Amino acid sequence: MENQIQDKIAKLQELVDRAERIVFFGGAGVSTESGIKDFRSQDGLYREKHKFPPEIMLSHSFFFSNTEDFYEFYRDKLVNPDVKPNITHRFLSDLEKAGKLTAVITQNIDGLHQMAGSQNVYELHGSLCRNYCTKCHKFFGIDYVSKASNVPLCDHCGGIIKPDVVLYEEPLDEDTVEGAVAKIMDADLLIIGGTSLTVYPAAALIEYFRGGSIVLINRDPTKRDSIADLVINDSLGKVFSKLTIN
Repeated sequence: MENQIQDKIAKLQELVDRAERIVFFGGAGVSTESGIKDFRSQDGLYREKHKFPPEIMLSHSFFFSNTEDFYEFYRDKLVNPDVKPNITHRFLSDLEKAGKLTAVITQNIDGLHQMAGSQNVYELHGSLCRNYCTKCHKFFGIDYVSKASNVPLCDHCGGIIKPDVVLYEEPLDEDTVEGAVAKIMDADLLIIGGTSLTVYPAAALIEYFRGGSIVLINRDPTKRDSIADLVINDSLGKVFSKLTIN
């Protein structure tokens, strides 16, 4: 089994070496090695017992009807001020600096790709790092929200501050989606990592790929493995630690 993994990593190295326009499409598994829990795995947030189901607490309607409960869950489970980028974030940043990676398209909201130095990041579900007043639209950083004693209020108009993340019942940002689609359509290698490809509409974006090869790296098999030219069932950190940028 280990030899098979090594052979697949060697094949991935060949694909990366040949490619000129790589796009990485990532999910929660990218950040689990930084200590951030994912949602749907065996020990993910959705498997834990909460006051309300996470899918309800992370909805648009719940935010406005139960704002205090929303922020209690949000601060406790989603805000991780001490987390740092891991080897996957750093490798992708280096790949971009080398001129081979044209975009990171992420379903994550933790901002770790930018912290690692990536510039061309399309955050499909928004970012914890941005928060805005629902009345005057003044923006605030994560520190302002995390240090508030209860519901964070705007220091300008007193309005409720909302994280700039896409909650359930909310659409994806059109400009972000269009930019991501354009990058995927222009790519010659699409690497999909750390995602089960079950969250729509985000997962549907990979259908726009028209390039040479699709590589899918995920700890567990997915229902979409058949679309990939190369499937590696292992941790992203292990795989990317074996690659070099030529």
